[in-house]
Amino acid sequence: MDTASLIAVCRVRQLLEDGEGRVGVTAIDKQPLDGPVKVHKLGIHGDVQADRVNHGGEDQALYAYSQEDADYWVGELQREMPPGIFGENLRVAGIATTGAVIGERWKIGLDVEVEVTSPRVPCNTFQRRMGEPHWIKRFTEAGRVGTYLRVVKTGSISAGDHIHRLFVPKHGVTVGKWFSDPTPEDVQTLLDAEADREIRLQPEYHDEFEKILRRQGA
Repeated sequence: MDTASLIAVCRVRQLLEDGEGRVGVTAIDKQPLDGPVKVHKLGIHGDVQADRVNHGGEDQALYAYSQEDADYWVGELQREMPPGIFGENLRVAGIATTGAVIGERWKIGLDVEVEVTSPRVPCNTFQRRMGEPHWIKRFTEAGRVGTYLRVVKTGSISAGDHIHRLFVPKHGVTVGKWFSDPTPEDVQTLLDAEADREIRLQPEYHDEFEKILRRQGA
């Protein structure tokens, strides 16, 4: 789909002190980069994942946020939302991030391939970064959370690259659905898709499966 594009590739500008955070620093301060940027299995070349317990690793190598969702926040907050403000690595347009199906694959530019893995869960560091009252609650209720991506094929990307959907799993469970209201039926759907090797779930999903099934009395 040639209408989807990469607006910006963002990398940490500087580590900021985050005394209230778990590791004392945060790499949430991202800025757009010029020219081709290499993408490795752990994300953008030169980027930093300060807290790999809660963020990062191969299953959360990149964080993508859509321009459409950023525009929503421009209207809500009456301030600019430039690429990188959400701590995202990729600002994209014309392709859903929160609405992406878990396991969906994209090709970015000529050679990079990524796979949709999980929603972004807002944290206190994010709230301090945004400086907005009750930000975690507002971000959660809006449900415009964006998606983490696994790097399937490394290479280089640049702002302006086209994004093509290569594969959309049949199970239909989206990032937004999993973030907001997953059901026991969604759990079974994802387990079946994994068993059929249609998708590869990150290990944390199985812990969440148990919680959902207990909560629903299944």
